Amino acid sequence: MVNQLRPLVQPIGRLAAIALASVSILAAASPALAQEPNFAGRNVTMIIGFGAGGGYDHWGRVVARHIGRHMPGKPNVVPQNMPGGGSFNAANHIYNVAPKDGSVMGIIARDAPLGPIGGMAGARFDPLKLTWLGTPTTETNVCFMHNRSRVKTFDDLLKHEAIIGNTGVGTGTYSYPRALNGLLGAKFRLVSGFPSSSDVILAIDRGEVDGVCESYDSAYSKRPDWFDKRVVNVLFQAGTEPNPEIKNAPFLFDLIKDAEHKQALEFLYAGQGIGRPFIAPPDMPPAVTKVVRNAFAATMKDPEFIADATKMKLDIHPEDGAKLEALIRRIYATPKNLVDRVAALIK
Repeated sequence: MVNQLRPLVQPIGRLAAIALASVSILAAASPALAQEPNFAGRNVTMIIGFGAGGGYDHWGRVVARHIGRHMPGKPNVVPQNMPGGGSFNAANHIYNVAPKDGSVMGIIARDAPLGPIGGMAGARFDPLKLTWLGTPTTETNVCFMHNRSRVKTFDDLLKHEAIIGNTGVGTGTYSYPRALNGLLGAKFRLVSGFPSSSDVILAIDRGEVDGVCESYDSAYSKRPDWFDKRVVNVLFQAGTEPNPEIKNAPFLFDLIKDAEHKQALEFLYAGQGIGRPFIAPPDMPPAVTKVVRNAFAATMKDPEFIADATKMKLDIHPEDGAKLEALIRRIYATPKNLVDRVAALIK
């Protein structure tokens, strides 16, 4: 009887050995699938798509100071400014060059994701493939002018030239006034060459330009006295909805009567819902994506982070990476004829 069973035992043993070897090879070939990444003893880079001192720099650095505590191994997170192209340089680097192991993340302009769909030069990344970590806030954009300017209201903007600074193609400081000039007949004259919004603020102080269109929280955090003491006049505010904190400033979409113009500007201002977006490279292993997204979400609830951001006068209204990813997909579903019209205005 034993001799009859022996031929069966040997093939089964060989099959088991082959199966075990296959599992071992798969695990060796895909270690990221087998275990959560650990960053102990490593540095993680936080790329900031603008120069030092502006709103994106503030957000990038405050998140960098706290997110490492929520990553496995509690790595040191090092901020690195990578300005240029309205943060296209940073987005291109993260998309095309950065390792896909969770050791690089970054913050880019809220309007940078519109670059590829609008065919903007220098946008060499696909927002539909980037890993979206989330945003610490959603925003309201304001266009404001120093009170020395003749332009004090939206109606004035349709009659007189308003000299404003901008931080490059792909940013709201450039795109919004360009579109308003083309669609509504606004008379913004854009002055370029500023690495960050802080440099524009200094230029306003020096009288080189008279205003800027940027995020209200960024502008207020740098010069609260300008708004509290009416040193500047807010011509209008724009975003997903009016911000009650901004007094005496009309909501842009209440001023627009033409339905097509309103639809075009709603597409353009979709970036306000994107807020201050934090991203990581595309095609990361699922375990790595989960770790960095969870770390970002945990940071947003961290009392030390909240206290630090509040001290810097930064408003926290976070959205997670899944929410941003869904918003990006909606933006990229916009009808092509509308996209092409807006793209032509902001190039």
